[in-house]
Amino acid sequence: MDDFDKYLKEQMKNPTFKKEWDKSEMEYQLMMMVLKARSEQKLTQSELAQRTGIRQSNISRIEKGQAMPSIATLCKIAHGLGKKLEIKFV
Repeated sequence: MDDFDKYLKEQMKNPTFKKEWDKSEMEYQLMMMVLKARSEQKLTQSELAQRTGIRQSNISRIEKGQAMPSIATLCKIAHGLGKKLEIKFV
């Protein structure tokens, strides 16, 4: 468990924090999935932008959690990473 996970576990004991976290968890997961997949392929944001037709600034905003991408945008990113988008209800 890294430092962030430890911090998050501790903060989850606070009901107000947990409520806010639950509201924004999807955005965080999307942000981290895009960032991780791009980093694993050692691509810059500019290179991913060229592959997807999405502006580098928009990729940056997605990775910073400042923008919630549409499903169409996520499909472009997945395709640019050589992956496919899969959405599930769990």
